[in-house]
Amino acid sequence: MVQAMSELLLVIDIQNDFCPGGALAVDRGHEIIAPVNGAMHNYSSVVLTQDWHPKHHSSFASQHAQKNPLDTIEMSYGSQVLWPDHCVQGSEGANFHPNLNVDRADLILRKGFNPDVDSYSAFFENDKTTPTGLHGYLQNKNITSIDLVGLATDFCVFYSAMDACKLGYSVTVLDHMTRAIDLNGSLETARKTLLEMGVTWGA
Repeated sequence: MVQAMSELLLVIDIQNDFCPGGALAVDRGHEIIAPVNGAMHNYSSVVLTQDWHPKHHSSFASQHAQKNPLDTIEMSYGSQVLWPDHCVQGSEGANFHPNLNVDRADLILRKGFNPDVDSYSAFFENDKTTPTGLHGYLQNKNITSIDLVGLATDFCVFYSAMDACKLGYSVTVLDHMTRAIDLNGSLETARKTLLEMGVTWGA
């Protein structure tokens, strides 16, 4: 008997700037690429997200006087961590890591291109109301369950998992195929929040 394939593997932001040597490198981020590639054949659908910022994005610390990366400010939509300039549209840093199997993707979703609003989640911008279009795409494909992998666990993976859960999907974070920034305990906060929501955490 042939085992049914799982529905969707959502691969978050495995890009040069988030890997060692990048502008916003996640420690050991490159280590997840081989296992992510290996997992892709287990899924009927694969979606990749790509952070895609204009040069003067409002989430960049360089755009705010006397502010440094990892400072937090209040934006019109709420609290926002300021980041080093990263994943600038058309830059080498914004490209997917060269070892990632992008050919397996059914959809590549670019996010964070609105200069005034950051976008961690694959489903909504950080204003929590502007959709990326992913939900409609998945509804059209009748997908109901999502496994998430990628970078970083406690930011873009976390917010994508949280929104997916709120939208009614069955969600699993495959934490061995993620890596975290872990800013002031953000990894444990993300893990606890998702578990309380009913997200599965683990292999």
